[in-house]
Amino acid sequence: MAVYYFDTSALVKRYAQETGTGWVTNLANPISGNDIYIVRITGPEMIAAVFRKVRTGEISSQDASQAATDFKNDFRTQYQIVEITSVLADRAMMLAEQHGLRGYDSVQLAGAYELQTMRDAMGLPPLVFISSDHNLNTAAQNEGLSADNPNHHP
Repeated sequence: MAVYYFDTSALVKRYAQETGTGWVTNLANPISGNDIYIVRITGPEMIAAVFRKVRTGEISSQDASQAATDFKNDFRTQYQIVEITSVLADRAMMLAEQHGLRGYDSVQLAGAYELQTMRDAMGLPPLVFISSDHNLNTAAQNEGLSADNPNHHP
């Protein structure tokens, strides 16, 4: 059993066919026994990403609706949610400034960073930050996190 922190760009692969979908699906499958963490804003980001795929013609509106339903069910039952606190928001602002990250990307990284800080204090093994965004993975690694990109696992 391992601990993974998914940002939206990686987790969307569980709900829409993309490069890395099989790898993400295997990691996130409850049978794997892995703990999957996401930050609270992944909810609205995920729904926006799925329905953006309808607008770009990548998936049908019926497939998007099913993906949204599946995600909402999993959001309630399968994922550990990292809440956005004032400490996390402050960390996100610092990370955005330090690494030139977009707003929600900095919140994603701050969530993983704060979770890893708690895990370190408890003597627990490190998590793996999963993102399809090369710049975000580089920032995560610069912050001392292990990172992986599902696009490297076709």
